[in-house]
Amino acid sequence: MIFDFRNASSPADIDADICIIGAGAAGLAIAWAFLDTQASVCVIESGGLTADARYQALLEGHSVGEPPFDPGASRLRAFGGTCNYWGRGCIPLANLAPRDWVPHSGWPIGFADLEPHYRKARTFCGLDQHDFGEDTFLTPFSRRPLDFEGDALVHKTFASSPMIFGHAYHDVFERADNITVLLHANLLELDAVESAQAVRQARIGTLDGRRGTVRARHYVLACGGIENARLLLSSNATIPQGLGNPHDLVGRYFMDHPSGKLGTLFADDPHVLTRPYDRNVPKGRPQAHPEICLSDEAQRRHRILSGRVRPFAFEEPVPEGLQALRDLRAAIRARRGNENWAIKARVCGRRNGEPDYIANAMPTEDIRSLTLRAGLNAGDIAKAVGRKLTRKPTVRTERVDLIGYFEQVPNHDSRITLGDERDALGLRKVNVDWRLTELDRHTYRTAATLFGGELARACNGRFQSASWLEEDGGVPQVFGTSHHMGTTRMADSPREGVVDRHCQVHGVDNLHIAGSSVFPTGSWAFPTFTIIALSLRLAEQLRVRLEQATPLLGI
Repeated sequence: MIFDFRNASSPADIDADICIIGAGAAGLAIAWAFLDTQASVCVIESGGLTADARYQALLEGHSVGEPPFDPGASRLRAFGGTCNYWGRGCIPLANLAPRDWVPHSGWPIGFADLEPHYRKARTFCGLDQHDFGEDTFLTPFSRRPLDFEGDALVHKTFASSPMIFGHAYHDVFERADNITVLLHANLLELDAVESAQAVRQARIGTLDGRRGTVRARHYVLACGGIENARLLLSSNATIPQGLGNPHDLVGRYFMDHPSGKLGTLFADDPHVLTRPYDRNVPKGRPQAHPEICLSDEAQRRHRILSGRVRPFAFEEPVPEGLQALRDLRAAIRARRGNENWAIKARVCGRRNGEPDYIANAMPTEDIRSLTLRAGLNAGDIAKAVGRKLTRKPTVRTERVDLIGYFEQVPNHDSRITLGDERDALGLRKVNVDWRLTELDRHTYRTAATLFGGELARACNGRFQSASWLEEDGGVPQVFGTSHHMGTTRMADSPREGVVDRHCQVHGVDNLHIAGSSVFPTGSWAFPTFTIIALSLRLAEQLRVRLEQATPLLGI
């Protein structure tokens, strides 16, 4: 059942077999795995069913490194997590094996360990009709992609999930007798036993001052790559450096998927390049899309990281009538929207490197004026419709920018720490020190040459590399893509990682972590599908632990 913890009628103190902190993709997947079982599960979620500015403010922090990184811009506190606004791309993670040119690479588990859980994740994501391989889906493309010469570039396929998890599973959890979901319940601290070998209880509270506890046999942190580290570091009543942090690893190895403009491609018919990678596929066709990727051979040969590129078409000046129609649509959406819409615009805009997204998206004219302007220029709209019917862009393409998305080197000095400033709950805000290495820079420069050269050949065009790639020692012109990884990395040794191969925190018998914070490396791939697979794998481990009823250390 789902309760609002702000209401006095909801339980304040709960006993459960499992306490899951966070109701995003990871937390909901674990709870889903325990539906209709004998296990009692309590899920605590900081937000409500939709976004709320007061709870969003709890995500704010500071950027203390280069490139700049805003920790409050790309996350969402709500039932369903940031996946309420996700791009829905699903693909198995690649590059799990160690690579001698990538420091700290290699997972303690492989594809064979994940494969059965990827199959369950496929069901959770509504993708049962799509089969997959080791690093790609196998569904045929809706459109034929370009043919490449040589072995530098390959196509990998991602499937597009139809699911928004917070919406899709709301009624399921509302009806579940063995699952208790507490909304607007914030974790204040994980209270550990004196030896710090187990968690005794989770202290929770609301912004309005209500307090409570959850006592469970097992606890799962499932709050994302930044917040998981923050909550461990904040749970420091027993051990000053934070729970699960004897070797100063919590918060380190912070990674994202750096993205930036690699250059511009000019061609007589840029439509040849952009059309095959248009993700707007008609209903009824397979929702499977090709990505242009660096091959394993190219990565080994050039000693670079994995990456992909997406061609973005830039239009010629938009005809007045069509621009009026676009502005009218935006104005109507904003008028019907609410605070949730504004937060979505801010989160999605900043995720794509557009800090002024809302201001840019909002037309300054009123709806009546926009309607009149669109009507007076109906000919422009008719021409656009005609181009659309012939499967051409509604406005001619002027140029194509190649935007790269890359794996990041695991870097011990790229990290999340606690600052001195506190939020409304009294928890210390995070400082994000996002750092890139020379190998990251080498990857961007080499990838620009490989992608630009081959794509220019494929469409008989000319590629012009971005000027920042030629600058030595400058800050790379890249931004994060909201894929926060690595801060509680997985390793067999507690001196190399925070959790073991089963996602249990080293040295803490009943504390586990779900989500991309456990990723030792991030590949280029969208992380959510692997987050869900790892979470379902953890759920299986928890089920075994509960059945064995093993006594917990110190409790």
